[in-house]
Amino acid sequence: MSSESSFVQTLGTMAGGLGLFLLGMGLMTDGLKLAAGPALHRILAGATRTRAHALGSGLLVTALVQSSSAVTVAAIGFVNAGLLALGPALWVLFGANVGTTMTGWIVALIGLKFKVEALAMPLAGLGALLRLTGEGRRSGAIGTALAGFGLLFMGIALLQQAFAGLAGQISLPQGTGPLAVLAQLGIGVIMTVLMQSSSAAMAITLTAAQGGLIDAQGAAAVVIGANVGTTVTAVLAAVGATPNARRAATAHVVFNLLTGLVALLLLPWLIGALGLAREALDLPPDPATQLALFHTTFNVLGVLLMWPLAARLTHWLQQRFRAREEDEAQAQFLDDNVLAVPTLALDALAREAARAGQVALRMTRSALRGAPASALKTDQAVFASLDAAIERFVDRLRRASMSQAAGARLAELLRIERYHEEAAELAANAAALAPPGPADAHLAAADTAFAAAAGLLLSRCEADEAPGATEWQGDLAALDARYQELKAALLSAGAEGRLALTTMEQALRRSSALRRATQQLCKARGRLADAPRAP
Repeated sequence: MSSESSFVQTLGTMAGGLGLFLLGMGLMTDGLKLAAGPALHRILAGATRTRAHALGSGLLVTALVQSSSAVTVAAIGFVNAGLLALGPALWVLFGANVGTTMTGWIVALIGLKFKVEALAMPLAGLGALLRLTGEGRRSGAIGTALAGFGLLFMGIALLQQAFAGLAGQISLPQGTGPLAVLAQLGIGVIMTVLMQSSSAAMAITLTAAQGGLIDAQGAAAVVIGANVGTTVTAVLAAVGATPNARRAATAHVVFNLLTGLVALLLLPWLIGALGLAREALDLPPDPATQLALFHTTFNVLGVLLMWPLAARLTHWLQQRFRAREEDEAQAQFLDDNVLAVPTLALDALAREAARAGQVALRMTRSALRGAPASALKTDQAVFASLDAAIERFVDRLRRASMSQAAGARLAELLRIERYHEEAAELAANAAALAPPGPADAHLAAADTAFAAAAGLLLSRCEADEAPGATEWQGDLAALDARYQELKAALLSAGAEGRLALTTMEQALRRSSALRRATQQLCKARGRLADAPRAP
């Protein structure tokens, strides 16, 4: 076989290995996120006590689900949901940067040390079987993760094979001069941006260093470049996102740029010191292990650098990106980044639906007080904007893999939003109809009693805690009784000529619309409080 065809075949093997690695990484991450969703919720929800606790939570969950992106969107989701303040969320993100270095250790200590083909095939087969037999259940998610592990290890084996063939044919930038280091950094950035995965860039770098294509210091510069390359992904993800998502992306950029700059300045000394540390820890004497240690060390160094700066960074971020947040017509919680974790996406959807419900309630209260249709136009526009944003978000959410429980919760949230839509429409219709006016004391008293009963229910809908079923039933029964009294008074006034028939008809339609709007809001509030959460 000619050297040219051998080179082409080697490149094909490398491309196939990279493809299997990326596919395996994606399957593994998706499976682990679905299987570990409840743990992710529990760990991050309690990450508010101290900096160290938030840092450890981010590290632990990232190591658990093998995806710093999943932890980032989870942290954003918790901040948006009001369950996590921005300060602790930043430490969760910094912990995720340290936790993501676990991938390097998996590649260095397992993928490059054993005949992984013997492990990869059974893992892929077992995972596929579990996925087929456990569709929609946790066993299916675990199967997806196992299949992903298997494909990931097969990809590493092919990359090893490819780089062994390329060792004598090409060489990557070597040396410690400024141009060489810039080229090495550029390789890391470009690989991460093109593959949208710093883990894949790490796997290629470790395998290339193990195959002798680049020395340890040059490979370390590539690793720094890969870390910096993740900031491009973060910036792209923040475009059009919620203010909290943009704050998190900015913190991610600051952390990685500062860490990368310091690691680059200390590069020669770090490589030497880590060589001694590797010997002291009795780790294998090979480039891949040294690079995995370097990757972990400089991310830990970044955490130490951020420790005295975090409070100022948090304060600065809280002053940024406020214009959109202050616009009531803009969705505050519907961030496409949280679509990767359906349980968090559903939490965001529930909070946005609650916001839309508050606007519909405000419209109903205005109509109940006799406000004209023109006074509701602003709230109508706000509600229409939020409702459209919810609809678009649901369309994107339905494309994600969801458990049966998550699907049931989505259906319930759609029902709740439908109640809000009906209430807003009925309130607008009621506002377009004139109140009956003071035809006589009896009619005025019936109208006042009806307005009071409806107002009481609207106040209960605004309360932080929804009332119990018995209270709802009693108040709804009272509303219905007051409505029937008002209806009888209107009909009597129309029959006796005390009220024009056209005015009577409008007043009947108005009171009916207000009653139904109030009932729809009560149904929505009760269901929103009781909506099932995905396990």
